Amino acid sequence: MTDILRMLALCLLLGPMLAQAAALDDLLQQYAAEAQRPFSAEAGKRMWTQTHPSPKGGPDRSCSLCHGEDLSRVGKHARTGKKIDPLAPSVNPERLTDAKHMRKWLKRNCKWVLGRECTAQEKGDFLSYIRSQ
Repeated sequence: MTDILRMLALCLLLGPMLAQAAALDDLLQQYAAEAQRPFSAEAGKRMWTQTHPSPKGGPDRSCSLCHGEDLSRVGKHARTGKKIDPLAPSVNPERLTDAKHMRKWLKRNCKWVLGRECTAQEKGDFLSYIRSQ
């Protein structure tokens, strides 16, 4: 009986990590088919803090404006003030586990920061950076 309980506990602990790896790997594979080069967490980190003019005027925008530079900490939406849970999978294992959710937020946030959708290369670099945190 104790072996069954140990196995169940192990499954409960590893389940979110395996889901994260599978969903993220599948999405990165899709983006890689359109990318010009291998994905780089370092490139994603540089883009994370890079500022861009607001497409509607107002203050410049960056990913770090809302999410912060330390992805293990809670962020705060620049316009609404709403709390944003940490993006770092190391402290928030629910992150990067749902491909549909990742696509939705990449589309929304790229449009907000850049004024356009991100390229497959940019998405892959961002996801690689977030995964490394």
